[in-house]
Amino acid sequence: MNILGQDIMYLPGVGPNRKKMLSQELGIETYGDLLEYFPYKHVDRSKVYSIRELTGDMPFVQVVGHILSFETFQMGPRKERVVAHFTDGSGRVMDLVWFNGGKYAMRQYKVGQQYLVFGRPSVFNSRIQVQHPDIDDADKVDVTAMGMAPYYHTTEKMKKTGMTSRAVERLVRTLLSVLKTPLPETIPAFISGPLHLMERDEALRAIHFPQDARQLERARVRLKFEELFFVQLNILRYASDQRRKYRGYIFSRVGETFNNFYHNHLPFQLTEAQKRVIREIRRDTCSGRQMNRLLQGDVGSGKTLVALMSMLIALDNGFQACIMAPTEILAEQHLQTIRDFLGNMPVRVELLTGVVKGRKRQQVLDGLLTGEVQILVGTHAVIEDTVQFSRLGMVVVDEQHRFGVAQRAKLWAKSENPPHVLVMTATPIPRTLAMTLYGDLDVSVIDELPPGRKPVQTTHVYDNRMVSLYDGIRQQIRQGRQVYIVFPLIEESAKMDLKNLEDGFATLRQVFPEFRMSKVHGRMKPSEKEQEMQRFVSGETQILVATTVIEVGVNVPNASVMVILDAQRFGLSQLHQLRGRVGRGADQSYCILVTTYKLSEDTRKRIDIMCETNDGFRIAEADLKLRGPGDLEGTQQSGMAFDLKIADIARDGQLVQMARDEAQRVIDEDPTCSADKYRLLWNRLRELKKTNVNWGAIS
Repeated sequence: MNILGQDIMYLPGVGPNRKKMLSQELGIETYGDLLEYFPYKHVDRSKVYSIRELTGDMPFVQVVGHILSFETFQMGPRKERVVAHFTDGSGRVMDLVWFNGGKYAMRQYKVGQQYLVFGRPSVFNSRIQVQHPDIDDADKVDVTAMGMAPYYHTTEKMKKTGMTSRAVERLVRTLLSVLKTPLPETIPAFISGPLHLMERDEALRAIHFPQDARQLERARVRLKFEELFFVQLNILRYASDQRRKYRGYIFSRVGETFNNFYHNHLPFQLTEAQKRVIREIRRDTCSGRQMNRLLQGDVGSGKTLVALMSMLIALDNGFQACIMAPTEILAEQHLQTIRDFLGNMPVRVELLTGVVKGRKRQQVLDGLLTGEVQILVGTHAVIEDTVQFSRLGMVVVDEQHRFGVAQRAKLWAKSENPPHVLVMTATPIPRTLAMTLYGDLDVSVIDELPPGRKPVQTTHVYDNRMVSLYDGIRQQIRQGRQVYIVFPLIEESAKMDLKNLEDGFATLRQVFPEFRMSKVHGRMKPSEKEQEMQRFVSGETQILVATTVIEVGVNVPNASVMVILDAQRFGLSQLHQLRGRVGRGADQSYCILVTTYKLSEDTRKRIDIMCETNDGFRIAEADLKLRGPGDLEGTQQSGMAFDLKIADIARDGQLVQMARDEAQRVIDEDPTCSADKYRLLWNRLRELKKTNVNWGAIS
């Protein structure tokens, strides 16, 4: 058996209890899992300080000395603070403090024994203290040989039982001493050699215990490249397989339905960017291979119109089309938009979401089977087994990052050949991320707004300037405009936030008694929400007070002001999406970001970027750098469809590109994954697919 697959319980120093803790808290089940539990930082441990040298603003220090005594202080029911008074023999004393795991510390460490203490110093009651220090027997540690010490994330539950970063470090040391023979290589020398990559065995040892900063950096580059390379290899292998396996339906003609719409129902002239994208889609659907295309375009750039025209080409060739959205609100908005575009054209468009039930649902399902329903708009409900089409030829998936590729693939089973797929996103995606999330797709970009649109002017206002802000709102409304006022609604504290909205609504009614107002939030019944939205759309109300439910789902060209309260609580992408609700008419529009004075550095950067640019791609790049890849559409998520252990797409763009190029070279030379030359790579990919990585989401 491969030693890295060995149960972690059998590693000296683990046993059943620690195995349970490692498994539950960190997901570490095997030797291999522990080896790939990488440190989040390294600290130079070669210097020892005396207590008299310490100050409260030093990052990390270590001191050799002994414990004079322990003291316990009660901090309420069943909570206590344990303090060890520690001296280095210089006459000075510092305190070692535990808020958790104090009883364990009192059992573990003896008064009078020499210890090496390591931690971050602070000052409390004029005395230096170190909270939750790392402690080693002084006579068992050679400080000069410690060099750069690794630091591992551990949970509060682990710390309470003494499973600190140091404990994990000891287990990793033990593991590396057990691994006597070099670990097998995963990347052939003809790839790693020209790229000057460190060997895998050396990299996995050096990432935990590097001799110096240069060796650490080389280990990081090797392991990041490997991780990104196999992700890219998997994506490109999958895309290559799809192209070879599946023929696409050929849409040979542009017929009466498309031409009728183009000549008689087009609401405005297409931009050059829209025309270019339609030509790209047309080429794909004529080629005989299945289209898999990502359509990126900013809020309001006209993606839905392009999607509709693509679906009409499918209809002209005797096929049905469907558009899949991530939420019911967005699905309903698409239905309304498509019906408005089509006007009185004889095209049957139906909705299928969780709220469509009973007789109505059955009518839709029957219409799909007979082919009478030509365009279906829906949510995840569309991929349920009960939904069967007569002849599905085109699928549009909106906001793809809410759907895994595995879900998208379920649609293919509903057709003899897989339908053409057009994936749309209003969240501009930085290139490095698009390569990783959507690596199997060709990319089209709508990079211009419809004619007559003026860029939205964005300004930042502190919340002590509300009176002058209200005056500006009055002025706009008296000119016949409408205004959005958005409150944050963040799920963790939904009740509190809802109260803020209700209180805010009451206050705004007092501030603007002369104007009519609507109120919308996600906890209202759909019918109430629709009614309130409709009052605003029709112009019956001048101010719409809302939560982020208006991020998508309402288009009011007459609305010229977007006020976002507590803007510091929103992500960049979310602010950009909200701003996209205004600027849809010919008048100058404004977005006002209202914050408190107390702003973190990251928040200030976010606000500054919003004020500087309307460019969605620039905003997405900044968002990726500030927040990481797990939060692209503004609501915090647990991470990407797969979790990278060491690579960081926001900061490792060059490595993503390098990995992509190498993977593409392999696929070009060995499209059937059968050449002996690449056997090592295909075996490793198969091995990885058996792990707990959610490869289904990226393959």
